Amino acid sequence: MPILLKSDHRPPPYLFNGHLQTIIPSQFRRINGIQYDRQRLPTEDNDFLLLDWSKVGSDTLVVVSHGLEGDSKRPYILGMVRAFNREGFDALAWNFRGCGGQINQTYRFYHSGATPDLHFLVNHIRTHHQYQTILLIGFSLGGNLTLKYLGELGAQAKDTISAAVVFSVPLDLQACSRKISEPKNFIYSKRFLRNLKKKIKAKEAIMPNKISSEFFPNIKTLEDFDDYYTAPLHGFRNASDYYQQCSSIHFLHSIQIPTLIVNAKNDPFLADKCYLTQETDTSPSLFFEAPEAGGHCGFMPQGYSSGKNFWSENRAIQFVKNILG
Repeated sequence: MPILLKSDHRPPPYLFNGHLQTIIPSQFRRINGIQYDRQRLPTEDNDFLLLDWSKVGSDTLVVVSHGLEGDSKRPYILGMVRAFNREGFDALAWNFRGCGGQINQTYRFYHSGATPDLHFLVNHIRTHHQYQTILLIGFSLGGNLTLKYLGELGAQAKDTISAAVVFSVPLDLQACSRKISEPKNFIYSKRFLRNLKKKIKAKEAIMPNKISSEFFPNIKTLEDFDDYYTAPLHGFRNASDYYQQCSSIHFLHSIQIPTLIVNAKNDPFLADKCYLTQETDTSPSLFFEAPEAGGHCGFMPQGYSSGKNFWSENRAIQFVKNILG
């Protein structure tokens, strides 16, 4: 069973619902002071990952994973990088395949369960960098990816990763895909589909014999997109098979390092299955916190002013420091 924690997060009173708490931080927050050093890391299948480093000379590294159609320059990523830099930690914000401003070169790109790329990245860090401690931070899709990766590793994760913190995680992918496609969430699903279709068009231009936009008229929801593109591009039978194999809720019982999940109760993206209870099958290494508010990847605190940390950033630092002693 998970260790359930009480939360002290309180949003500003003018952000009075989950939609405002999601949209305002995403669209209007500005993060200054981060100057990334970009690395293009070749992969074993002749593709590449774009890595954005922000170093302060530490022997501890925080690896930050973004959400669906995000990248290393989203405010929630930059804010987390800046917060950990301020505390004396190096940070690496990596871009999934096809993200970061450049379309990737292989048939496949990224998805919610593409843990081989995260595994490849962590092994690269261990081999080519002298970090004594590696920590993982994930948001939304990147949170699901992080949890699945840790569950797949099980006890082996202890050799590499010291702790993890994830926010706004769609633990059950099918339930959340259907949640975000509800009429009240059309603004989000429409934006995601527009951006995903752009990626398909870009890939079609590179490899027209393998990928086609001909199915676009059939796509009305994210589940449709996963049926026509995500699943076949990555070896799944259909969207349901993809969701079943990649939902991190099926991997929580195997996680063996201290891991904190934070899912706001008013997150417009998350279904009921994303909120753990004492009856949920997880390991004793898992901590779960469900603030009443926060939206999706939001968590702006009361009394916030420009240049300060968000609550999520302080919460991640607090958890990590408690684990590291």
